[in-house]
Amino acid sequence: MARLFGTDGVRGVANQELTPLLAMQLGQAGAYILTKEADHKPTLMVGCDTRISGDMLANALMAGACSVGANCIYVGVMPTPAIAYLTKTGIADAGVVISASHNPVEFNGIKFFDGEGFKLPDAVEDEIEALIASNMEGVDFKVGTEIGKIDYQTEAAETYINHSIAMVHPDLTGYKLVADCAEGASYYTSIEALRRLGAQVIPIHNHPDGTNINAKCGSTHMEELMERVLAEGADMGLAFDGDADRFLAVDEKGRKVDGDQIMAIVGNYLKEKGQLKQNTIVATVMSNLGLFLMAERQGIRVEKTKVGDRYVLERMKEIGASIGGEQSGHVIFLDENTTGDGLLSALHLLQVVKESGKKLSELADIMEVMPQALVNASVPNQKKATFLENPEIAAAISKLEEKFAGEGRVLIRPSGTEPLVRVMIEGKDINVIRQDAEDLAKLITKAMN
Repeated sequence: MARLFGTDGVRGVANQELTPLLAMQLGQAGAYILTKEADHKPTLMVGCDTRISGDMLANALMAGACSVGANCIYVGVMPTPAIAYLTKTGIADAGVVISASHNPVEFNGIKFFDGEGFKLPDAVEDEIEALIASNMEGVDFKVGTEIGKIDYQTEAAETYINHSIAMVHPDLTGYKLVADCAEGASYYTSIEALRRLGAQVIPIHNHPDGTNINAKCGSTHMEELMERVLAEGADMGLAFDGDADRFLAVDEKGRKVDGDQIMAIVGNYLKEKGQLKQNTIVATVMSNLGLFLMAERQGIRVEKTKVGDRYVLERMKEIGASIGGEQSGHVIFLDENTTGDGLLSALHLLQVVKESGKKLSELADIMEVMPQALVNASVPNQKKATFLENPEIAAAISKLEEKFAGEGRVLIRPSGTEPLVRVMIEGKDINVIRQDAEDLAKLITKAMN
């Protein structure tokens, strides 16, 4: 059996790859593995984003959990970071989010959090997979009063909002913000939090209907937000993804501010305040060269990890860092939450804008963004990890590495969450690197299909 878990849980096309049967098995195995040490009847907290398949998969998963004796708290539509935080408060022994994050509506996913609100290490995921592969060998399926039950709760969103604005609470009176909620899980929580802090908020894409999540909106499609910021004369635009664990911004000039720039702005602010733990930002190998140059100039250390927020988090925990993340906007503030949190990221950035008295465009100038081309090659999931075994692809990559040696970077890697191989080239001339990236992506697509 191919490994079920990728870099961010189990993902696939809902009802085709990620079926109700698999969701039930993940509920059974996950509840059993994560709560087997509990000396009480264990509880799982379950939430989902707004996609139409969410209820189907959530109910299948909860049925599986109940069958092994675990209770479930179902909070419905809720941002991923809200589930992580709420689980950590102690009201549940583990948490589950039904979401495919920034992916299109036909996809969905299942990711688990342990009792401390952290995503599972590989070893625990392997245990869950092995139990499913063994057809739940040795598991005691409950009967009678030992079967678990489901408690439906509606007030969890308020708890998360209150926590977020207690952690970071800039006075946003007088600020005009355009917020794109990606027709996703932040359609209420982010808008409400910003308004409670005094901002004039113009929400867009905050009317989810189950079918429109991430559809030409949110942090992966920011063109409309950029135009709207200019049209409204807003101070800033805020873009979340479908499950609200990512956040990107738009400055008052209508220009995108990505995760690397957000880490540069907030990291430098924390350093000046003496609050940047270990004087370190944790980033990935995909971060823009400009982030590393900024850090060197400002006397900040940058630790590099593999791509994936789980690897960023692991390194943050190892060295005691307080901020880390990815260019995509998945930024972790470990003192306040255990996973990427779009709302907290937005509030931190707004805090710097407020306290500095500067426009976002001026703050973003702390980091020069080096030209970077990122092109995706469509490759079947079962083949994406083996692209380097193709001699033609390997030779083409080697040629590009020689071409850009000393004045850029070439990074080719399989996506952990989608059937793609990502081609990233960084260099001085955007036209050259874009053409080279597109040519290589076409070659990979053709050769691997």
